[in-house]
Amino acid sequence: MPDDTNSPDVDRPGHGYSSSRRGFLAGTLALGGAAAGLGTPPLAAGAEPAKGGAAVVNPRLFTFVGGKAGGWSVVSAKAIIGDPLPAAERVDIVHGAVDVLPDGGKWKLRGVTSNGRYTTEDEKQRMAKKQADLGRPKATHAALIPIRKNAKWWALAQDERRAIFEDRSRHIAIGLKYLPAIARRLHHCRDLGESEPFDFLTLFDYAKADAAAFDDLVAELRATEEWKFVDREVDIRLVRVS
Repeated sequence: MPDDTNSPDVDRPGHGYSSSRRGFLAGTLALGGAAAGLGTPPLAAGAEPAKGGAAVVNPRLFTFVGGKAGGWSVVSAKAIIGDPLPAAERVDIVHGAVDVLPDGGKWKLRGVTSNGRYTTEDEKQRMAKKQADLGRPKATHAALIPIRKNAKWWALAQDERRAIFEDRSRHIAIGLKYLPAIARRLHHCRDLGESEPFDFLTLFDYAKADAAAFDDLVAELRATEEWKFVDREVDIRLVRVS
């Protein structure tokens, strides 16, 4: 799940697919809970530019649009901590910027993939060996989990955050248990400005048979010391539209 880290800092070409040719582009995925690392994904071949005619200026930028259209149907959306998001029927995953909400749009969230920040070389290698890519044909279920951490977290030094994140909360160790069944991609929002409503957006996908395992993963993470610093979290569960 999200954190201000991209633990397994791995760079590999992405694998794109979606009924709209926008969703799940670029697949360097891992699961260090929220801390897995991700290199810069290229725009997938044949992918369309962002809606509203905006060009893809930053190849690491992704926008999630909640509304009436998109390749993913919303099964549930729960505010775990703090305020919820407006109700939406579908989620569209756009590789690039979305300047204006489409008709029926309720919200848009954006973030960029980034470099690894807390991961050791050993952790990076172990995750690289087990991780899977987003967009596997069997991965018909997904979750989008936006998270914001409080000012106390951001006031800590990097080594202090690392100590809470892994030494005491075992974020990466927990994530490793669920690879390769669950794939994920972490997006940083604070890199775009502190006015963003969330600090991280984490996109997961998995097979229907692994839905219970995903529930176990998020329950383990939410029980850690690290989650005491979370002041807003929304859990959006999705199913791919046929």
